[in-house]
Amino acid sequence: MSKTFNILMVPGDGIGPEVMGEVAKIIDWLNETGAARFHVNHDLIGGASIDAHGVPLTDEVLKAARAADAVLLGAVGGPKWDKVAYDVRPEAGLLKIRKELGLFANLRPALVFDALVSASSLKEEIVRGLDILIVRELTGGIYFGEPRGISDAGADGQRGIDTQVYTSREIERIGRVAFDMARARGRRVCSVDKANVMASGRLWRAEMEKLHGEFKDIELSHMFVDNCAMQLVRNPKQFDVIVTDNLFGDILSDEASMLTGSLGMLPSASLGAADAAGKRPALYEPVHGSAPDIAGMGKANPLAAILSFAMCLRYSLELPALADRIESAVQDVLSAGIRTGDIAAPGEKTVSTTAMGQAVLDRLGKLMDKAA
Repeated sequence: MSKTFNILMVPGDGIGPEVMGEVAKIIDWLNETGAARFHVNHDLIGGASIDAHGVPLTDEVLKAARAADAVLLGAVGGPKWDKVAYDVRPEAGLLKIRKELGLFANLRPALVFDALVSASSLKEEIVRGLDILIVRELTGGIYFGEPRGISDAGADGQRGIDTQVYTSREIERIGRVAFDMARARGRRVCSVDKANVMASGRLWRAEMEKLHGEFKDIELSHMFVDNCAMQLVRNPKQFDVIVTDNLFGDILSDEASMLTGSLGMLPSASLGAADAAGKRPALYEPVHGSAPDIAGMGKANPLAAILSFAMCLRYSLELPALADRIESAVQDVLSAGIRTGDIAAPGEKTVSTTAMGQAVLDRLGKLMDKAA
């Protein structure tokens, strides 16, 4: 009998429950057909958890996340919780689960589907065939460095402090992920920093050069972050794998996402270190936010969530063939001209969240029948 995988699904807020509902349908179908076996636990994170428990992430959910083979997340946040204390805002739950699970490596692919080339804000010849992977360090840097906070600055009013801190170990482990990923792609890594003005950037560059000694088959280049931001819109196909720190990765990956035409198309994976048995904690989520302005309206694009599940199959559950078929199903649906509002051209017919999810599921069924 095939292994049963333990999945924790935390839909979150806004459109999170809608897009994750379409992922749940695919998982149910895979269970029913025997293509794979999953046991799914559903729980709360973010604003939904604040409403139910007063905190954005409970100890019980964190325990369940540690026990799971992977966590699937929708999105967190929304104006409903704008006035809660900073340390219990919805986003604090996401930061906490990343930190507590040691999810230090964030993988954000920026892939342009042929059928959506015209949706990009850049010229077709610049983005056609684009396939970039951004590897972002996720648990260090300025978002977690100390000291931090707002204090009295006397006659100057108040002082806001955020500290950019990286250790050699943190840089080495994220660099190793980038080099490993590049070996399965175009064998090129561009390390992005600000070594000309930041001490952490100088250490980052030195550690990447040191690590490169173990990966001589991979081409390593370096680029300042401001230049990288410009090059992403000037000539994005020059990049294969970009590796960078937490802050720069946050900004650059959102910029890269718009090259593809819509945030609603982009998945992501956040990975921790593997244990002695080879199991590593992992969380998969679409790059888009909770989009409270369209929540409950059936307008959300579920493809990023579905593609995030495909990444889960590939990186955590070791089911690459099934991941390939889901990705092919998405490609085929887009090639058939099926669109949600975010990826539709002006005047083009659009479908609902559930209709898009069903279209992917229908196509997946045909692909699975053909492969049988």
